[in-house]
Amino acid sequence: QVQLVESGGGLVQAGGSLRLSCAASGNIFNIAAMDWYRQALGKQRELVAAITKSGSTNYADSVKGRFTISRDSDKNTVYLQMNSLKPEDTAVYYCNAVDGSGYWEVWGQGTQVTVSS
Repeated sequence: QVQLVESGGGLVQAGGSLRLSCAASGNIFNIAAMDWYRQALGKQRELVAAITKSGSTNYADSVKGRFTISRDSDKNTVYLQMNSLKPEDTAVYYCNAVDGSGYWEVWGQGTQVTVSS
């Protein structure tokens, strides 16, 4: 099936930037959309950004104007460019892929992002 591997997390000061990567492998032709979620300590997992196979994007209001989701189709990789980071962005970030038909979804292992004040 599909496997997802995330990378790019780390520790950064407020106002800094990070770029997360999610590399997909396997039966990638069935992927309809790829998403970035995050889960902060003591909070539920929330959708951060999404990109469809056609290139349509959506963002959570809290990251709009600061984060950008993009895709490199040749490398089967989705990126999340995070600028102007805030301490409230601290969370484990997860990559997610769905087929769009309700048949399956796949999660990456997660990567920690910590923003210090």
